[in-house]
Amino acid sequence: MKPKTNKIDAVFEGGGVKGSALVGAVAFTQSLGYEFQNVAGTSAGAIMASLLAAGFTGLEIKKILDSLDYNLFKDLAMKGRIPVVGPALSLLFEKGIYAGDFFENWLRNLLKTKGIKTFGDLIIKEYVDDERFKYKLQVIASDISRGKLLVLPEDAKNYGINPDELDVAFAVRMSMSIPYFFKPVTVKAKDNVMSYVVDGGILSNFPVWLLDDGTDNPPWPTFGYKLVDPNENAPHKVNGPISLFTALFDTMMEAHDARYIADVDFMRTIPIPTLGVHTTDFNIDQQTKDALFNSGFEAAKKFFENWSFEKYKKQFVKNLLSERTDKLWK
Repeated sequence: MKPKTNKIDAVFEGGGVKGSALVGAVAFTQSLGYEFQNVAGTSAGAIMASLLAAGFTGLEIKKILDSLDYNLFKDLAMKGRIPVVGPALSLLFEKGIYAGDFFENWLRNLLKTKGIKTFGDLIIKEYVDDERFKYKLQVIASDISRGKLLVLPEDAKNYGINPDELDVAFAVRMSMSIPYFFKPVTVKAKDNVMSYVVDGGILSNFPVWLLDDGTDNPPWPTFGYKLVDPNENAPHKVNGPISLFTALFDTMMEAHDARYIADVDFMRTIPIPTLGVHTTDFNIDQQTKDALFNSGFEAAKKFFENWSFEKYKKQFVKNLLSERTDKLWK
């Protein structure tokens, strides 16, 4: 189907190496003629969003990921290089097994090919006075020292950093710092107290609300690209410290957003099956990458067969009026 308006906003869920599925959904979306305006995401979703904001297409991103060995992201932190006891020492002293430096440099170099370094390079001139839509890209991270959800680049000012000058790759590095897996990013706030910043998914892995304009008549749609695990609702088996951490992290990543996603949000959400691939399966082969891409492509195709912006807006207005009525009676 041909869209009546070719502009869209998009929010991408996090999911580690499962991000190849997001790429497939994006590729199909672009094949319909849609053009991404504001984009946002968490963790792998932040990677996807940053590349789109820089000007890469879905098919270009597929080629990039196809040529990438994800195991390179597992760059051991300094103490992690010590034989046998290294990983344990990294967790104890560096609070993460892997440094995350390879990833940050990899993304920085990719963005550089499109002339993007800081968020100042991603300012949308017509929205320069609107903090909510000023930047083409927004990423979610978690300040666990202060128990705060961070929306970057805007929240960078709380750490004495000019949002325009925040390095995009550094911000995405914050967003994808899976606890214990990657070292947290440390930043000093205005009060000179050090904060530890980790994966945004522990506070909001699917912030589909982030780009809503607050009106009952949005000029173009915001789509949510959500990764769906086939075993998402199955009970977690806990029989040791590793399985306990896995269950804890999965719950943090999924439960809070699932509770608050309204019916109207499901209308604009593309559910993408992830085929049982796990977030940290860094050794996935090309066949699995292709399967994830095709899963995303087919999921988007199915979604757009029945998508209606006008129907969505009617439901959105209904939902908004219901919320306002509820507030009046409280």
